[in-house]
Amino acid sequence: MRLKALLLGLLCMVAGLSYAQSGRVEEKEQTVNGVNRRGQQLTVQLDPALVEKLWKSQLTEKSGKTKIKYSKGVYTLDGVVLDTISSSPMRIISTVGSDPEGSYVWWSLDMGVAYVDKSATPKEYAAAEGFMQAFARKAYKEDIFRQINQAEDVLKATKLEQERVVKQANDIQTSIAKNQQRKKELEAELVKNAEDLKKLEQEVQNNIKKQEASKQQVQEMEKAVETVRAKLLQVK
Repeated sequence: MRLKALLLGLLCMVAGLSYAQSGRVEEKEQTVNGVNRRGQQLTVQLDPALVEKLWKSQLTEKSGKTKIKYSKGVYTLDGVVLDTISSSPMRIISTVGSDPEGSYVWWSLDMGVAYVDKSATPKEYAAAEGFMQAFARKAYKEDIFRQINQAEDVLKATKLEQERVVKQANDIQTSIAKNQQRKKELEAELVKNAEDLKKLEQEVQNNIKKQEASKQQVQEMEKAVETVRAKLLQVK
């Protein structure tokens, strides 16, 4: 049962490696700290905890020395430059969560003079969308690597289980061989014991015969002694 469970887990993981998805990015408004803001939202079919971990790492990597503030589920970066989007310092406000469509990453990019907007700043919007898509691909790859590692762990456990079962079978065969050998030894001992018993019984019978012969000799010697004594009495 344990081996079947391991194999089932491995097959499920391998099946999960077959997808090659990219995230969906759309312009969407979010109310953050009571303020309605327009921004971009990336939706992916991944675990929210993994997405948030990777997104925080992405922001840290791309923001350089800019400190990331986090409060009540909101990430805030002030004066950060993402040169693939704009050379101007930006204020980034971002949240990560999940809804019925999957896990999402939302952000709003404030360039100081304008927000990144599909209509007002199409160039920056397209660049920001590309940033999000690149993150989605990275997240999916990370998830695949995670599943590969899990699959390798299951494979390793399966091999160990196989080795255990083979060793168990070998141990059983060794025990059977030892028991068969012991059986032969016991059977040989029983035959020898039977022969020894037969010899002992024969010796008992021989001893009984010797006892009878010895008894008869004693009786004959007693008679001979009595005869000699009788002759002695006749001498005067």
